[in-house]
Amino acid sequence: MRLLLQRVRSARVDVKERTVGRIDAGLLVLAGFGPDDGPDAWESTPWQRTVDKMLDLRIFPDAQDKMNLSIKEYGGSILCVSQFTLYADCRRGRRPSFSSAAAPDVAEALYGQLLTDLERAMPGRVERGEFGAMMDVSLVNWGPVTIMLDSQMFES
Repeated sequence: MRLLLQRVRSARVDVKERTVGRIDAGLLVLAGFGPDDGPDAWESTPWQRTVDKMLDLRIFPDAQDKMNLSIKEYGGSILCVSQFTLYADCRRGRRPSFSSAAAPDVAEALYGQLLTDLERAMPGRVERGEFGAMMDVSLVNWGPVTIMLDSQMFES
C-alpha cells in the first residue's frame, strides 16, 4: 500500500460535476495498492503500521506554528481517494505501465477496508472519493507538505 499524504487547507473530489467528498483543513490521502497487497493485507503488521504512521505524523501546527500535532490532535479531517497510478512503472518507454497495481476487485476491497480503519480512528471526520470513477480532485496544499508512505517501509 502506498499513501501520498498532502496537508491541505481544503480539498474536494467531484465526479461528473457532483461533489462526493469535501474537507476543510486536514489530509488529502491518495491511496494505491500494489502486487504485495493481497485481499487480507489489512490484517498485516505493515498495513497497520502504515495507517498508524499516517494518523500519528506530527505535520500540523501547534500554538507556536511548529509542525508538532498529528491529524488526530489537530482536529482536521481526511479525504481519502483511490489512486492506482501510485504504482506506475515509468522505467521503459513513454507510456507508464500500471501492471504493478493491484487488480481492481482486490484494490476496491482494500480501499474499503482503509476507509473503515480511518473512520474507526476518526469517527465522522473521513470523506472519500469514488472508487474506479474519473474524479476531479481540487486542493489547496498547505505548506506545501506532501509525504509518501509505503507499507514496504514497515516490513520485517
